[in-house]
Amino acid sequence: QVQLVESGGGLVQAGGSLRLSCVASGSIFSGNTMGWYRQAPGKQRELVASSTSGGSTNYADSVNGRFTISRDNAKNTVYLQMNTLRPAATAVYYCNLRRSFPYANTWGQGTQVTVSS
Repeated sequence: QVQLVESGGGLVQAGGSLRLSCVASGSIFSGNTMGWYRQAPGKQRELVASSTSGGSTNYADSVNGRFTISRDNAKNTVYLQMNTLRPAATAVYYCNLRRSFPYANTWGQGTQVTVSS
């Protein structure tokens, strides 16, 4: 069992920055992908950024160049640095851990990010 706890959400003005953190605990193992997803009201959950334990990263086109995902494997923590935030970024942000073996697909409880115009 893996548990994920997010923190760092809040209210920020357009153009501002926030840093989200997600701490994983439990049976984490190596060879996993940790990522951040978001879900705005009335919309489907979408991938924002992901990072493999080997260091590969992937970003949604809408955030590329403004958001940065990083991870500290020793602390089992993944971060999402969000710069130049836009109102369209307003959503609940969820941390996710995926692993093929042993299989895991775990979500955190979510943290609200609100960007005011």
